[in-house]
Amino acid sequence: MAVQLKAARVAAVPDIAAQLDLASACINAGAESVMARDAAVAPAAGAARAPLVVIGHRGKGMNALASPDERLREVKENSVRSFNEAARVAGVGYVEFDVQVTKDGCPVIFHDDFIFTEQDGKIIEERMTDLRLDEFLSYGLQKDQDKVGRPLLRKLKDGRIIGWDVRSDDAFCTLREAFEDVDARVGFNVELKFDDDLAYQEEELTGILRTILKVVFEHAKERPVIFSSFQPDAARLMRELQDQYPVYFLTNGGTQMYADARRNSLEEAVRLCRAGGLQGIVSEARAVFRHPSAVAMVKESGLSLLTYGTLNNVPEAVYMQHLMGLDGVIVDLVQEITDAVSDFAAVVAPVAGHEDGQVGRMELDRAAPAAKTTPYFSQREISFLLRLIPELVQ
Repeated sequence: MAVQLKAARVAAVPDIAAQLDLASACINAGAESVMARDAAVAPAAGAARAPLVVIGHRGKGMNALASPDERLREVKENSVRSFNEAARVAGVGYVEFDVQVTKDGCPVIFHDDFIFTEQDGKIIEERMTDLRLDEFLSYGLQKDQDKVGRPLLRKLKDGRIIGWDVRSDDAFCTLREAFEDVDARVGFNVELKFDDDLAYQEEELTGILRTILKVVFEHAKERPVIFSSFQPDAARLMRELQDQYPVYFLTNGGTQMYADARRNSLEEAVRLCRAGGLQGIVSEARAVFRHPSAVAMVKESGLSLLTYGTLNNVPEAVYMQHLMGLDGVIVDLVQEITDAVSDFAAVVAPVAGHEDGQVGRMELDRAAPAAKTTPYFSQREISFLLRLIPELVQ
């Protein structure tokens, strides 16, 4: 049975809204010839959909330091401040963050494999897991105002190394501090972070996971927690080591290929989850849109399905995932997407007299506020849109 949750990388995104408007126009023009007669993924008319869980990516959103969008530099990612700001947004169920273990055995929250600074005019690069706790905490803003931290830089995907400058800075934190200092009402999606370029032995993975679990067991209390990882063996081992918290497998779903075949498709992800007793999958959103039939495959396997990625900052794309039956989305634009998700509850229904599946004019229910409306799609319209969207996200 799929686990029920208690109720993401931003760059230029396609104008999904414009494409959906075009699709709707095609539908209303009578494009019935392209509509499939196969079963739609949406629930039957009148059936209630479970609320879509919104998960803040690295708190209130990742830091895209080169983006012209200032919202992506609003608050330091993976910090207590970012987690609490996300928790204050009505509708956020969880915050997602990355956990690594320092050389001296302390779980800390940091995304990148390497950390950068500048000293004597030279760029210095150190592997995150080669640092002791005190060395890691010496970077960036310091909790002790009398101390000055080492300059904190970040390497971008294009190879540039720039200052990690955000509007609202905060110090780095440990996993324990997150449990102690973050609003207890928000759940934690703990990503078990490992370097894709390193080979890990099972004994090493087990030791790292046990170190993380010790902190979780001692400090989680009643807070909802789920684990996730792109590392297939880490996900499997975390499930073997404990059965108190759900474990999800993170996958690009084929949008990027790896030497480990288990990471290269949603089919492989389902196979891994079923073999290892995992509770769910976190997929790149593009993979779900490219292969909408995979949603039914995941659900039929009794797994929960979440997504992450740039498309999750587009309200229309999130709404389509809601219609497709996904359980949650990991997002960067936390306020904007939670507002949009709340709008999904606006009552929008087809014209009285039209049967479900019939293409026709749509009008707002009189009880719904005019300023906030969500389009209603019949099952046949959804089928059409799901055939259109994979072309848009190639």
